[in-house]
Amino acid sequence: MVSKILAINSGSSSLKFKLYEMPEETAIASGQVDRIGHDDASFYIKTSDDRFEKTLSVLDHKIAVQLVIDGLIDNHIVNDMSEIKGVGHRISNGGEEYEQSVVVDKKVEDTIDRLSALSPLHNPVNLLGIKAFENLMPDTPQVAIFDTSFNTTIPKENSMYAIPYEYYEKYGIKRFGFHGPSHQYIKEQVEDLFPHQSSKIISCHLGSGASISAIQNGETVDNSMGFTPLAGLVMGTRSGDIDPQIIPFLQEHENLDSQQIKDILNLKSGILGISGVSNDIRDVEKAASEGNQRAQLAVNIMVHRIQSYIGSYVATMNGVDTIVFTAGVGEHDSSIRSSVMKNFTYLGAEIDESRNKDNSLVISSDSSKVNICVIPTDEEIVIARDVFRLV
Repeated sequence: MVSKILAINSGSSSLKFKLYEMPEETAIASGQVDRIGHDDASFYIKTSDDRFEKTLSVLDHKIAVQLVIDGLIDNHIVNDMSEIKGVGHRISNGGEEYEQSVVVDKKVEDTIDRLSALSPLHNPVNLLGIKAFENLMPDTPQVAIFDTSFNTTIPKENSMYAIPYEYYEKYGIKRFGFHGPSHQYIKEQVEDLFPHQSSKIISCHLGSGASISAIQNGETVDNSMGFTPLAGLVMGTRSGDIDPQIIPFLQEHENLDSQQIKDILNLKSGILGISGVSNDIRDVEKAASEGNQRAQLAVNIMVHRIQSYIGSYVATMNGVDTIVFTAGVGEHDSSIRSSVMKNFTYLGAEIDESRNKDNSLVISSDSSKVNICVIPTDEEIVIARDVFRLV
């Protein structure tokens, strides 16, 4: 039986969606509402044959959801919303409560809300998306797909922080790891495409938010993000790893409260904070090519952090079969890929620069001892599969 399933990714000022026919996994429509909360928000919806877009006022997520529903009906993608048998929502943090996706009820909503303390930039807006769809499609099951679920296999020696154990018992403080649907998709793709090179995978999800996962024998054994999505790599506006003593130092010397510190580390740091140019690596690389030394420093720091995590995960797994670059930067920035991989010749890992510049599936040379790939991620299909399975 064919079912239409809607996959949703709610951000603080955006709502992305993709509509599938399942179980064929045919994407029949996708789109996005951007700049929610502004009078000049943008909305587009596209199919294989057409694209519709407009600029208008979208004050909140409820209006954004109504736009999506009206767009699907007005463009004759569905006759009415009863054709959609389930809606899946990407949720940032499921803590230790959710090791897999679940159908949403009041208890699940309350737990997502409580876990907002762990993902303050993401869980609250993810929950807004759920509630907006519930209000407009009350009879349609909603499913929560957690960024942390694919990482629940990380062993304790890799996930625990060396702080008093009572804080783990009391608050569940540990390394959760994030971008689970993306890393899960990459794992499945590598197993399908390169079955003999899939035992030890390093998946590099490099975008505005970025993380790296070590995947051994099909299970995550480590992830660069931590208790929250702030840890790990240098990102667009997020600091990644820092010496924790920096936090009280800044509080004392700059007279800052905890919320101001959170804003600095989440919204004003990363390549934006270092370069002073932009949170978009394309802008920063352009400035660097024009001689901006801070921009070049930002690129160098970002590359160094990626190299450090890849190197540590090679040690964690005692080797690597396949290294994958994915997400916006990973899929499209050949310069970053080349810079990252130049320090792994000791592994026999070698990029073919012609393949790399073409964004080919396999960018390693024929003589490389490590399979190096570029695989576009598809978090939405992972969401759709779980919704179809559950509802």
